[in-house]
Amino acid sequence: MTVTTPGPAPAAPAASRPALCDIDIHPRLKSPADLRPYLPQRWWDYWQSYGLRRRHGYVKGHPYPKAHPVDGMRRDAFPPGGGMPGSDLAFMRAQYLDRYGLTHGVMNVLSPTGAGELNAEFSAAMAAAANEWQKHAWVAQEPRLKASVCVPYEAPELAAAEIRRRAGDADFVQVLLLSRTAEALGRRRYWPIFEAAQDADLPVGVHVFGYSGYASTNTGWASFYVEEMAEHGTSCSALVTSLVFEGVFLRFPRLRLVLIEAGFAWLPPLAWRLDRIWARHRDELAHVTEPPSETIRRHIWITTQPMEEPDPPEPRHLTEVMEWIGPDRIMFASDYPHWDFDDPDLVIPATLDAATRHAIRAGNAMALYRFG
Repeated sequence: MTVTTPGPAPAAPAASRPALCDIDIHPRLKSPADLRPYLPQRWWDYWQSYGLRRRHGYVKGHPYPKAHPVDGMRRDAFPPGGGMPGSDLAFMRAQYLDRYGLTHGVMNVLSPTGAGELNAEFSAAMAAAANEWQKHAWVAQEPRLKASVCVPYEAPELAAAEIRRRAGDADFVQVLLLSRTAEALGRRRYWPIFEAAQDADLPVGVHVFGYSGYASTNTGWASFYVEEMAEHGTSCSALVTSLVFEGVFLRFPRLRLVLIEAGFAWLPPLAWRLDRIWARHRDELAHVTEPPSETIRRHIWITTQPMEEPDPPEPRHLTEVMEWIGPDRIMFASDYPHWDFDDPDLVIPATLDAATRHAIRAGNAMALYRFG
């Protein structure tokens, strides 16, 4: 749902607004120079000389075929003083944070963070710089916003070190991965990340996209943007299946996973299918000691954006899916400032009872992230 507004509206009195937590806000650099204070000189020089070298087929262009001319942004989200959407905190406050009375927001920096970089040491340096930039340029200036720990996830030992560096820092509320990793996410190579996240008592947020080096389909690169969008559910289906059957949640019983911007209507049928094949292949999966659906319900949270809305409207279909997942496992996400931004006043189904609407708007996020 794209909501284009003519301009910031006067904020309602704080006491009159229902609590609102947003799990997917995308801040952006004004320019690469924003990271310079946080990068060692060696890696700043490296970046200027060699650029970003990711595991991806389209290194010099945009990695995904976007339907919008500028990185999928809302046309009304460009700050009046110049710069890209998400780069101006004052404008973000006026257009979104204050307008909707945001209580807390979780930032997910998508680029540049070193994600998918071929040079592991550079990847780690970029992730650390992105984290420092979030802390000083955003959280310190706007306490409603919290940061996600960017990590060089294809170098898991370095990623674990970055997580431990941020452990106990209240400015950071989750570890951020992307859904398209070089190997299936449950593989042992990624276990140091999960161990460090569990030790730090931080949820792991998996946002869609990524630089795996592979096409999004089993048969090559997609032709259209809509194919990339539809693939988000399949990439998350694959990573959930991998995590469950590799026994990650059994090995790390306090691990909490948040799937961001992947939709969620695909999750119940996936769980049903996994239960059925698990029951028939127990000899291969002796290490998986409970039905996958039980593991999924206990360890996985999802976000509302993009929400599968039946057409023609049939509210019962959507609410039945939400009931299976659990009203305590669903959290609001806007995807601000992207073109498919969801208006928090419109997107949560009016057919839900008041308690469930509050849980999705704020209560579930406040419990998971321990927002005060």
